[in-house]
Amino acid sequence: MTGVIIRSSPLDASAQPLLEALVAEYDGRYGTAARPGGAWSEILRYPAEAYRPPLGDFLLIVQDGETLGGGAFMSHDDETVELKRIWTRADLRRRGLAQRIVAALEDSAGRLGYTRAYLTTGFRQPEAAALYHALGYRPLFDPATDPALYRSLPFEKRIGTRAGEPADTPVHAAAASFEAATARVLALKEVQERQVLARLAGHRATAA
Repeated sequence: MTGVIIRSSPLDASAQPLLEALVAEYDGRYGTAARPGGAWSEILRYPAEAYRPPLGDFLLIVQDGETLGGGAFMSHDDETVELKRIWTRADLRRRGLAQRIVAALEDSAGRLGYTRAYLTTGFRQPEAAALYHALGYRPLFDPATDPALYRSLPFEKRIGTRAGEPADTPVHAAAASFEAATARVLALKEVQERQVLARLAGHRATAA
């Protein structure tokens, strides 16, 4: 199965298989006890318009009415986008679908003028970390360290007009404990949320 890439939205019916599968996978790997509302609370953290050009994009691979995979990005600033919601259907993995969606997201972000892609994956998702390594993403953590001491594993890559250039953000030090890593990740998410929502508010004001 190959499918075609279409622009969508987390509000579209065609996106629901992606979102529901991500929730099931995240809750299955990490549990729900430490996060009220489980993975849905993270999936619904941002409004749908944060994933709409020029601040973002939301792409799906579909074939014969079925959603095979997808992903999204949203902007942190004029340079950086964060890739989110990368997923392919479990029975179709290792067929290049994830590579296609990441490449399409990078291309879309580059066309919008962004030059850096940032993403994170969880410490219990080694296959996702391996995928991003293979796609040229630079780890912003020490791969030789216990990933639980980071909890969230960040990566970056130059895209758009700076594609091929080396990225140079300093590598983060590991936290002293899993609890400290959790606190650091939560604090970073709060900072990033403020950035994203501030950009969205600015865009709304400009468009009004």
